[in-house]
Amino acid sequence: MLSTLVRPILRFSMTIIILFLTGCAMVGPNYVPPAASVSGNWHTQLKGGLKAETTNAQSLVAWWTKFNDPELSGLIERAAAGNLDLKKARARVRQARASRGVAWAGLFPVLDATGSATRSSTSNNAGVGTTGNLYALGIDASWELDVFGGVRRSVEAADADLRAAQEDLHDVLVSLLAETAMNYLEVRTYQDRLAVAETNLSSQDETYRLTQWRYQAGLSDELAVQQARYNLENTRSQIPTLRTGIEGAKNRLAVLLGETPGKVHAELEERKPLPVTPPEVAVGAPADVLRQRPDVRRAERQLAAQTARIGVATADLYPKFTLSGAIGLQSLSTGNLLSSGSGVASGGPGVTWRIFDAGAIRKNIEVQSALQEQYLIAYETTVLGALEEAENAFTSYAEEQQRVQSLNEATQAAQKAAELAQYKYQAGLTDFSNVLDAQRSLLTYQETLSQSKGKVTANLVKLYKALGGGWESLAPNEKKQHANGEKNESGP
Repeated sequence: MLSTLVRPILRFSMTIIILFLTGCAMVGPNYVPPAASVSGNWHTQLKGGLKAETTNAQSLVAWWTKFNDPELSGLIERAAAGNLDLKKARARVRQARASRGVAWAGLFPVLDATGSATRSSTSNNAGVGTTGNLYALGIDASWELDVFGGVRRSVEAADADLRAAQEDLHDVLVSLLAETAMNYLEVRTYQDRLAVAETNLSSQDETYRLTQWRYQAGLSDELAVQQARYNLENTRSQIPTLRTGIEGAKNRLAVLLGETPGKVHAELEERKPLPVTPPEVAVGAPADVLRQRPDVRRAERQLAAQTARIGVATADLYPKFTLSGAIGLQSLSTGNLLSSGSGVASGGPGVTWRIFDAGAIRKNIEVQSALQEQYLIAYETTVLGALEEAENAFTSYAEEQQRVQSLNEATQAAQKAAELAQYKYQAGLTDFSNVLDAQRSLLTYQETLSQSKGKVTANLVKLYKALGGGWESLAPNEKKQHANGEKNESGP
């Protein structure tokens, strides 16, 4: 009995499925990646060790190791493992992967198991007056055939969203590693500036004592004493500001590592020099940077996802074909519920087609098309911003090196002038104002030189960030997880 009912339904349904598989097509535009029009060469003249040699992911994967600073490398690894923004980005990837699975599930039938036990009675006044039980078990199935590709476009959009989320994770990692390195460099720069201030404070204290001695001996007036004193105290007043800067940079560094402020203070207490920059840095060509940078790749995937959503909206213009059916068992008693005579079946195809909605579907297509245009503009903006950031990074790194050379020469001259002024003052050959000016200039040049050296190293970090380096440093197990997820979601 059951087979007699089911066979015609199955034959008709298989005919619909075969027609669907052989003749269906996806509506909406097919995605074509935008071609970024970029020059083959950089506009900025490369100097200061910058070379237009081809870069690759491997050459940028661990750029911080080029500084040969084990402490910096250790902080970078801790940041990649513990930073909270990075953990949030990983959660967004898991969310996008799950959403992709939800979209993919729309390609398959839905099966519902049902069961019921019903007791009913009829009215005596209706002339029947009977009471009975009805027991039922069954399976209901429904399947919306994706004839015009609306569901497949949804899967296409979800897949692009997943890739965009992964690139967003990479972009967060690029920024995190650069920010960690720059805060570490800020700590070392502040420490160097503090050492400069303390050294000058000691020298100016000796000068102050000298002016006191000369005043007490009647060899000079009190003016020199007061000048030496305010010069000394002015230098002393800079030390609290520098110590505050050190504390702030250390606290910020701890937060970047996902740790409470104060966790890194002890390990960074010892003063160490700034890391030495490598003599040469390969920067590749503009096209290399666009392929490497996660923000550009993310913008391209977002554009792909929105292009697919136009197809999702367009599919609503067409009829929707469904196959539905149910098979089961019904009986008035549980004893013969599983017998052959209890079988029931129903099913068949269905179609729905919206014939009037006051233009809502077409307006939604216009909405999705306008959003696609916005994502295209966003992609082009990201490309221009990436090239701008790289060009500026080249200039800043090279020119700051030139500035360091000039400041180094100026500092050496200021050191010599301070020594000569001090000698002549002790010999009574010059006024104390010359000593005062020389000491002020020396402190200024040493302080500026220290900041400039730190800026050179920080500018190199910004350059690596502009090149999109560092995101390949994801933990091996996470890379494996991404690969497995992509394999599992490849679809039919």
